[in-house]
Amino acid sequence: MSVYDFTVKNAKGEQVSLSEYRGKVLLIVNTATNCHFTPQYAGLQKLYEKYREKGLEILDFPSNQFGEQAPDSIEEIEKFRSLKYGVTFPLFEKVNVNGDGAEPLYTYLKSCKTGIFGSNIKWNFTKFLVDRNGAVTDRFAPMTDPAKIEDEIIKLL
Repeated sequence: MSVYDFTVKNAKGEQVSLSEYRGKVLLIVNTATNCHFTPQYAGLQKLYEKYREKGLEILDFPSNQFGEQAPDSIEEIEKFRSLKYGVTFPLFEKVNVNGDGAEPLYTYLKSCKTGIFGSNIKWNFTKFLVDRNGAVTDRFAPMTDPAKIEDEIIKLL
């Protein structure tokens, strides 16, 4: 099994098979617009601009599961990240990342790489790095600055 076996909904509510990203390095992030870590959008965008042509894709999954820090509609989230941080990487539908209603993709990601305190995601801006074959290679805590992930991305590109 790999991330390519999953289908998710994009910001327009359309089904997207992650197999469309086959051969790319993926950074999958659960985000929020009202979070202490929201400024990481700028660093994520910088990585995207620097490595997109070499095969990096960043997949943004907003989650309102932590302190209700993503209460806005998906349209408002898209506008916010674009206007405030110039974000151009793909946005997907809001998801739960923990619990019975968790997005199946996130259940899979957590089963591949646990965090310091177990498999559950503790907060927004947890990042999963996926290689070109769809295998989850690393998990980064919310406080990990995107710039600190650059070396790991380069290794996979």
